[in-house]
Amino acid sequence: MTPAEAARAADERRKIELDVSGAEWQYAPGEEEGVQVAFVDGYIAMRNGAEPDGPALVFTPAEWRAFVLGARDGEFDLENQDGQGPQGR
Repeated sequence: MTPAEAARAADERRKIELDVSGAEWQYAPGEEEGVQVAFVDGYIAMRNGAEPDGPALVFTPAEWRAFVLGARDGEFDLENQDGQGPQGR
């Protein structure tokens, strides 16, 4: 295993063990039951505010940046009902 692979594996173990029980969750005003984000021990956690006891996705800063940039670029846009590509494009 290369040093880079070992570092990634260690990062994954820390993400799995991350305790978000005391996290301070942030959300858009008036959207408490929407997407919530918390910054915990150098990681970014995201959860569904409608299910606060449910699971949270945990990102490293690099993963979070890639996710946000992908969202901005429309990578996760849903196809419209006609199957003609991302909505609004």
